[in-house]
Amino acid sequence: MKIAIIGGGAIGLLFAHYLNENHEVRVYIRNSTQLQKLRKKGLTTERKGIRSNAPLKAFHFKEWKGEEDLTIIAVKQYSIPEVVKDLMEMNTGKCGSYLFLQNGMGHLKWAEMLEAENIYVGSVEHGALKSEPDTVLHTGIGVTKVAALKGDVELLLKISDSASCYFPFIFAENHIEMLIEKLIVNCVINPLTAVLRVRNGELLANKYYYQLFLRLFDEVSGILGIPDKAGALTHVKSVCEETGMNRSSMLKDIEEGRETEIDAILGYILEEAEKKKMSAPYSESLYCQIKGRE
Repeated sequence: MKIAIIGGGAIGLLFAHYLNENHEVRVYIRNSTQLQKLRKKGLTTERKGIRSNAPLKAFHFKEWKGEEDLTIIAVKQYSIPEVVKDLMEMNTGKCGSYLFLQNGMGHLKWAEMLEAENIYVGSVEHGALKSEPDTVLHTGIGVTKVAALKGDVELLLKISDSASCYFPFIFAENHIEMLIEKLIVNCVINPLTAVLRVRNGELLANKYYYQLFLRLFDEVSGILGIPDKAGALTHVKSVCEETGMNRSSMLKDIEEGRETEIDAILGYILEEAEKKKMSAPYSESLYCQIKGRE
């Protein structure tokens, strides 16, 4: 199968590594330095201290023409409006399939604008770190949950059937419930670790940080109307434990002076709180602190 991956961040490169094992993968990126490195040196991947390197077909984003069977959109949420507009302009009339891998909920309305046979959304629960433009570290083995926004999942089943045991896929019936489950994790872990400047596990290990963890979870789950709060809390804690030594993507963005996805995460929570006339003091405080650091 021919697969396009748009985005050369940690998640894009991680998907490129695993899918390139059994499919013809092309990565489309904007950064010319990264592009030249990938073309010259290939993609280096590290898992559990063991490194491997393989050639990877890399192209500039503007070279994408929609010729692949599946196009995976692996850019940050804030890049989605521009990317989707460009895709609509560059597509040569082919009605392909797309998989969106963003945090938050804002990409749904943009995804639905694309003319496509199939539109999928995914929730990535792997830990990944891009240490160099041509190197990705698989820091935590998890799963990718996927659901169909439009069409059926037959195409993704073919990918799942041939996927590495280190890169499994799980199929969800309800895409909203799937994304909300990931949203709660992002709302609690990402802003707290970014503001406190700690690894994920510290949120559970430090009793004072844990109090903030619980209060923020209670606030967010209430605003989202989560029916099974106990189950949701168990899930967030388990993700925190499994990725205990990891630095969240938002913390890394702050440390490296990049824009964060706070608008797609706590920004969404604040919008929902306003609609429902609910107070959100913890979410508002963290949101303002992150925006201030940006």
